[in-house]
Amino acid sequence: MTHNALRLVGSVALALVAACHQSAPEAAAPAAPNTLTAEEQRSGWRLLFDGQSLAGWRGLGYPSVPAEHWSVDGGAIRKIASGKARTRPDGQPLEASDLMTVATFRDFELAWDWKVTPGANSGLKYNVSEELSTSLAPTHAAKAFEYQMLDDDRHPDGKLATHRAGALYELVPANDKKRLAPVGEWNHSVIVLDGNHGEHWLNGEKIAEYELGSPEMNKALAASKYAPIPWFATRRSGHIVLQDHGDEVYFRNIRIKELHRAP
Repeated sequence: MTHNALRLVGSVALALVAACHQSAPEAAAPAAPNTLTAEEQRSGWRLLFDGQSLAGWRGLGYPSVPAEHWSVDGGAIRKIASGKARTRPDGQPLEASDLMTVATFRDFELAWDWKVTPGANSGLKYNVSEELSTSLAPTHAAKAFEYQMLDDDRHPDGKLATHRAGALYELVPANDKKRLAPVGEWNHSVIVLDGNHGEHWLNGEKIAEYELGSPEMNKALAASKYAPIPWFATRRSGHIVLQDHGDEVYFRNIRIKELHRAP
């Protein structure tokens, strides 16, 4: 093999190694929605949504699912827009509620698909304490880390970098690797939370990263609306929560792999 050929092979090998290091922990959505392959099951992945029911979920602060606000539609969890939600007999709206897993998780990789309708705002929250969240108004909304889900172009929050889709809401903006699918199309997201280290991935790219306790994160927390909540950034075994922000959004392929599990 010539010297130039060796250099070419070496360059290709280095490029492949670099690509591997830039791959998402769980890079691709499954071919069949809401399913796991045998290999995924062996490696520790489990479904949090079976595609047919809301088993394993309930409203935050409620013993069951607020069915007037959450349903299963076409193999996805649908957040029913508040304007379309059922009302009480007197015509008053039933109180909305974030939807949370019954189970709690501490260190994990979490993956899911999501899409928003025009102008919609929502999010996926994690490290959630139900007890602490319900101690503050509004009592059925989680106060925790949030992976923002948004129509960046139509919703007013799109004007703020830390409120745009993929951001750690209010704290860490998405970087320039972000590629957001058009409104009405599915996005694939991954969250990694391992100790004090967090990552947000979107459509195969790492778009946000943070370290709890770092000077940068402490500064961001102090400047945020969460500053008055002393327990906000405390690490815990917490619930996974789908946000009820009043708009119509969809979630599917929700799966999790716990890290550092006991053998």
